[in-house]
Amino acid sequence: MAHTIKGKQQLLARIRRIKGQAEGLEKALETDSDCNAVLQQIASIRGAINGLMAEVLEGHLREHLGPEAGDPQQRGEDLEQVIGVIRSYMK
Repeated sequence: MAHTIKGKQQLLARIRRIKGQAEGLEKALETDSDCNAVLQQIASIRGAINGLMAEVLEGHLREHLGPEAGDPQQRGEDLEQVIGVIRSYMK
């Protein structure tokens, strides 16, 4: 997955922010924080995960299904894999 290696530091920074948000949510729940604060934190985490998914998915599509991608059979297999991932993500 060359596209994730190219943006490795950027992706890791995103993951660290998400980790921090999840730790903040855990702390909010442990300290019986206001429901609105907890809900907002959950929404923020979901948005961050969606952004990460979009970034990695875009890189994958460009790398594996773009104009310079490999042979048609491999592209078909890659397409089916991406469809499966998107379906499971959308559940």
